[in-house]
Amino acid sequence: MSTPTDEHDQGIWLTQDAYDRLKAELDQLVANRPAMAAEINARREEGDLKENGGYHAAKDEQGKQEGRIRQLTDLLRKAQVGEPPTKVTHAATGTVITIRFEGDDDTEKFLLGSREIAGTTALTVYSPESALGSAIMGAKPGKKVTYQAPNGRDITVEVVGIEPFVP
Repeated sequence: MSTPTDEHDQGIWLTQDAYDRLKAELDQLVANRPAMAAEINARREEGDLKENGGYHAAKDEQGKQEGRIRQLTDLLRKAQVGEPPTKVTHAATGTVITIRFEGDDDTEKFLLGSREIAGTTALTVYSPESALGSAIMGAKPGKKVTYQAPNGRDITVEVVGIEPFVP
């Protein structure tokens, strides 16, 4: 079991609880494959495939399930599972970041980590691959960074604080 540290903040960090939840979802989807194949075969028996809505719906559902299986398999393969870092000096996966948008006195606090962990915390979760997440990765308190929002606008934020995530 690996734990993200200041020297080792690559990959996707997940708590053991989040990992177990996603693994259970993956196992359920894989176990459901025979039932899905049987459903498709049953719908195929209903007649002309061009006008068979049940068959096409079953095939669409199978495609969604296979996509989720691939997504979960990849995520779990890359995941770093364990406790969040207990000592932090800069923004890294598994840390809680407090930022202030330029021109605003209010601060925003969020967890920098996989969005799959969002179901286990009340904090907003930003992925390290998101525009904001990648811009602040490695930043220390007091640093200002600018990133491009999806609408094309440049946004500047100041990293106000960094603390360990407490699940």
